Amino acid sequence: MYSFTLEMSVRDYECDMQGIVNNSVYQNYIEHVRHEYLKQVGIDFSEYTRQGINLVVVRAELDYKLPLTSGDTFVVGLNLQRESPLKFAFYQDIFRLPDHKSVLKAKIIGTALNRKGRPEIPPQLDALLTTTKSTNV
Repeated sequence: MYSFTLEMSVRDYECDMQGIVNNSVYQNYIEHVRHEYLKQVGIDFSEYTRQGINLVVVRAELDYKLPLTSGDTFVVGLNLQRESPLKFAFYQDIFRLPDHKSVLKAKIIGTALNRKGRPEIPPQLDALLTTTKSTNV
């Protein structure tokens, strides 16, 4: 079970010479889903930036299982979990549709940096992290 899911499709230009999605493109997919999730829960990524709060990735772990090809549709599932007082993790999975085969498993560790560049979780994000349950898959 995921806190958020988003269905997407592979575009031709995302494929490499082998005809499969280039490995770096998967990071774009999962980043897009993180931003959409944050918007859905009322966290405005761009407004945070204007306030001098920067949400940043400090570690990315990606396990590639099966390549996607041009025209494939897929779904990205996301769960958010606090990792420590100053870090949080997005657990994200990509599944090809319609067969739901596992394409990618990712753990993205992030933090928030204040105007001085120091880690500090803003109150709205802290409240979200307090209410999220550990349901990573």
